[in-house]
Amino acid sequence: MCRYGKDSGRKGLAMSVQFAAARTSLGSIRFIPAPHRSVGRPSAEQPAAARPAMERRPAPAGPLKLTRRGRLLLIGAPVLLGGAALLTFIGFFTAPALASSDSAEVTRTQQVSVSTGDSLWSLANQYAPERDPRAVVADIMELNNLADDVVPAGVQLYIPVAG
Repeated sequence: MCRYGKDSGRKGLAMSVQFAAARTSLGSIRFIPAPHRSVGRPSAEQPAAARPAMERRPAPAGPLKLTRRGRLLLIGAPVLLGGAALLTFIGFFTAPALASSDSAEVTRTQQVSVSTGDSLWSLANQYAPERDPRAVVADIMELNNLADDVVPAGVQLYIPVAG
């Protein structure tokens, strides 16, 4: 029999372990609680040897007492998180909506009816000869919400003009 207790350097619950042969050829282990030694201060009204082992006294019921740091964490963290959420929410509705970072430029346009044989490239060269035709074609497609550069005859297009 082997006992682990206060004498062996371990703290806490003492327990003895007995190895006993069972009815079968295999051995079995039984745990038998050992007599407990009282840990802590002995009570004045009752000697330590007479008290039952592992006696616990119920905690006195009363209001929860927080430390200064606990109060700061309990009150400050939700207030800080709520303030950040409120500022983020307000920011979404008060920020101006900008389509681009450039200053607001008004593009002068001219409405043109497409004739047979006209292409966006020829219209770009005709109405904005000083600009790069690729940029003008891109502007025409954006202004008129075109998916591709094929335009049938008779369609009215807005074309950016120089000036």
